[in-house]
Amino acid sequence: MRKALRDIKMNQDFYTALDLLEKEKGIPKEYMIEKIEAALANACRKEVGQTTVVRVQIDPVKQDMKVFQQRTVVPDGEVEDVKNQIALSDAKAISRRHKLGGVVETELKTKTFRRLSAQAGKQMIIQAIRDAERERQTREYEDKKEEIITAIVDKVDTTTGNLILDTGTGYATLLKSEQIAGETHEVGDRIKVFISEVKSGELRGPLVTLSRVHPNFVKRLFELEIPEIQDGTIVIRSVAREAGSRTKIAVESRDENVDAIGSCIGKNGMRIGAILSELGEEKIDIIQYSEDPVAFVCEALSPAKVISAEMDGERTCRVTVAPDQLSLAIGREGQNAKLAARLTGMKVDIKA
Repeated sequence: MRKALRDIKMNQDFYTALDLLEKEKGIPKEYMIEKIEAALANACRKEVGQTTVVRVQIDPVKQDMKVFQQRTVVPDGEVEDVKNQIALSDAKAISRRHKLGGVVETELKTKTFRRLSAQAGKQMIIQAIRDAERERQTREYEDKKEEIITAIVDKVDTTTGNLILDTGTGYATLLKSEQIAGETHEVGDRIKVFISEVKSGELRGPLVTLSRVHPNFVKRLFELEIPEIQDGTIVIRSVAREAGSRTKIAVESRDENVDAIGSCIGKNGMRIGAILSELGEEKIDIIQYSEDPVAFVCEALSPAKVISAEMDGERTCRVTVAPDQLSLAIGREGQNAKLAARLTGMKVDIKA
């Protein structure tokens, strides 16, 4: 392929290279031909003038290439730009079909182009390949946005703690801040990560934000492990999370014969066990969702037992618990109360 690019000559090796690009990197042949035509046209203009209109035609069937100079037909005696205009009489001498305002194409012989132009064309083609790869990677990541993927640890940065992951689409960084506290990984480990954000990068491909601490990481784990969530029988209403410590997840069954919490736990705790194994020491409280805000808050404060609760305004719920339940309801450093508030979207005022 390098020789084909260097000489700007379309031979069988060149088309074989295009086939490989399409097969191995997912870059459509038609896309590359379009980019290569534009790149070669630009390289050709270095020889015939930057203002010259040039068209490159690549024929994948005949496996050849032709370069044409395009000039507009103007009345005799009115040619002001010989590179882009041609007198009507001269156009008629080429073909009687040419008319005023039409375009005359004259084939240029590529053998006369200098190596400099060929090198410029080659560099533009290489850039086109890079652009195509970036676009492909961005599309693939966009298709997986808000989903969990399994990646392989390719490198561990011992200074920052960041991980370089092979995602199957490319390489992306899992920042230390997006890893669950206390967990460690080694090169070759397979880990699940959540794609929270994808941005198109100008130089090094798409900018992908991976996370294991995002609340939706736990949500997606439930969706992967619980068939009743996958088929819509059970719905996840909300998630509140302190990654590495505790998550509260509110679920609701659309079928009165299906126990939402029991289905999530599974026989002998097998389903919830599979999720917990991915989260290390993190605990999960599965909460029964309720349309009644008071009932929902009471459930959200689990494992604490609530004596009474009442709404104080639209977004505040006042809760009373037994004295021996107060520390449990609030939680260490207020964690249980904070998670309950996040889960329900309300301010929770607890007293004994």
